[in-house]
Amino acid sequence: MPKQHYPEVRALGLFSGMTDENFFALMRGAYVQNFPPQIELISEGEPSDFLHVVLSGSVDLFSQWNGRDTSLATVRPISTFILAATIKNAPYLMSARTLEKSRIVLIPSQDVRSIFDVDGNFARAIVTELAQCYRSVIKSQKDLKLRTSLERLANYLLRQQKRAGGGAAFDLDFEKRRLASVLGMTPENLSRAFKGLLPYGVSVEGTRITINDQADLERFARPNPLIDDFST
Repeated sequence: MPKQHYPEVRALGLFSGMTDENFFALMRGAYVQNFPPQIELISEGEPSDFLHVVLSGSVDLFSQWNGRDTSLATVRPISTFILAATIKNAPYLMSARTLEKSRIVLIPSQDVRSIFDVDGNFARAIVTELAQCYRSVIKSQKDLKLRTSLERLANYLLRQQKRAGGGAAFDLDFEKRRLASVLGMTPENLSRAFKGLLPYGVSVEGTRITINDQADLERFARPNPLIDDFST
């Protein structure tokens, strides 16, 4: 991997506390690659040969079963996937594909496990990241099981509004069909849910969302940091 990318990778919390010697040893076997949109990077059930680091672009983590598929998460720069399979030396539980042109670092999983055994700071950082991933899964499950489809959509829009800077008008970061999958709905149910939010001041034009009555939407959605704040 070109050394010009080292600072980007090193800045991640996962790698920032490592000794220089172990970091450079880890990077010796890594390489960086550019991928066009809609390229499948890994397939569920395959051996976890590489830890992936997204430097630019975005990646969809998804799963398929019995003729159906669902989007589970979106990975954006700069972050890793799929760490648990790498450490456990287990098959991938999810597939991954690029959503747009993406630059990704591939680090051999065997090298990650070897450095995990000898670098205490790296091992602690991995445990911390896996704990954060576990908490995010719990929050996603709570969102899915405790809320109606209308409540899930309302809270998703509030989270997206915050990510977009907090303005009344903002754009969805992917098409509605994929949003339906992320929220555990069919496209038809999502369309009905958007119509159901009209009385709360939400208007939709394509992928452009406008929240005309912030207070009313928040009263309905009742956002909860124990569900909606994925940073804690």
